[in-house]
Amino acid sequence: MTSRTSLEPTTSSTGRTWLIFAGIILIAINLRAAITSVGPLIGIIREDTGISSTMAGMLTTLPLLAFALLSPMAPAMAKKWGLETTLLLSMVVLTFGIGIRSISSPVTLLLGTAFLGMAIAVGNVLLPSLVKRDFPRHIGLMTGTYSASMNLLAAIASGVSIPLATQAGLGWQGSLLIWASLSVLALIVWLIQRSSSDKTAEVRSTAAKQKSVLRSPLAWYITLFMGLQSFTFYVNISWLPEILRSQGMDYSAAGWMLSILQFVSLPFSFIIPVLAGRNPNQRVLVTISALSMLTGYAGLLSGMSSLNLLWVMLVGISGGANFSLSLMFFTLRTKTAHEAAALSGMAQSLGYLLAAIGPMLIGFLHDATDGWKVPLMVLSAVVVVLFFFGFGAAKPGYTSASGESTPKMEKP
Repeated sequence: MTSRTSLEPTTSSTGRTWLIFAGIILIAINLRAAITSVGPLIGIIREDTGISSTMAGMLTTLPLLAFALLSPMAPAMAKKWGLETTLLLSMVVLTFGIGIRSISSPVTLLLGTAFLGMAIAVGNVLLPSLVKRDFPRHIGLMTGTYSASMNLLAAIASGVSIPLATQAGLGWQGSLLIWASLSVLALIVWLIQRSSSDKTAEVRSTAAKQKSVLRSPLAWYITLFMGLQSFTFYVNISWLPEILRSQGMDYSAAGWMLSILQFVSLPFSFIIPVLAGRNPNQRVLVTISALSMLTGYAGLLSGMSSLNLLWVMLVGISGGANFSLSLMFFTLRTKTAHEAAALSGMAQSLGYLLAAIGPMLIGFLHDATDGWKVPLMVLSAVVVVLFFFGFGAAKPGYTSASGESTPKMEKP
């Protein structure tokens, strides 16, 4: 009997396994970089285009609205065209959106942002289902790997945006356009993947299954946990540099602090899914993560700017843990890839609709109060509610109507 590699799915050859693995990672690194690269540049974009703080918040809110709109449609698209083809098309649209966004006009800025948001929504929903389909015995390892890869490129994008725009002389347009290179690379790999595979038995989501998910209290805990952790993340990448600038940092230093926030999340993005997959109950992980974020926001609110690095790191650690936990819940709380797709579509649609409120709300509160005290107090309150729903989502069980048994622990 031939032994399998540790990353080999149950129904694929070794060569196709590694091609799928590479494709998953390349999709993952495209799911945040195009968005996180905007945060450090918001001040420069506002000065160049004359848009308001509320409108600037739309640069992060529009993708979230696109996530909410497209997420429930992604499983149906995969059913009709196949997972490989659907992901391939998403990379085409992402490349187009990044290009349009880089034109120096408020209209094209928002239009391109909407297109790239729609493309990213498809990858957000389908990657957990793809992992459950092709790597059912290594869900924690695969989720941790692609989650960490996503956060790594997100951190790099945040850190180099200002240097690319100023020191490299690309301007904010070129600094945003450069991330199209990643989507083109992913596009090439998925073209190879599609041509080398005739597998069409993809994710299927029936109306009955979707209704059963909507009736599941556990599914709603997961959805609201997903939404609130996204709320905090997208507020962070939109406004953290501005919050730090109000405490005396320059553009470049504030941009690198946002990058640090994401870099410190990397080890936790990887290890948390592995730990979560080995224990049916994740409540301890949820509790530690919530305390970390609450402490970080409280520190920023205290005005102790000499410890800003510590506060940012605490928020980053929690952000990585919360994000990877939300991804794990899609697979740990479902029995099949079909159910995972339905739950992922529900959680990311309604969850990101909730998250879309974040950047604009915080921008509005800043404009209304002419400061960051009230916005940070609101963020602290959000963390408390996040903990409540995360605690419910971490309870062992399944979202399916008949799923009352305890989930099996993942093998090391």
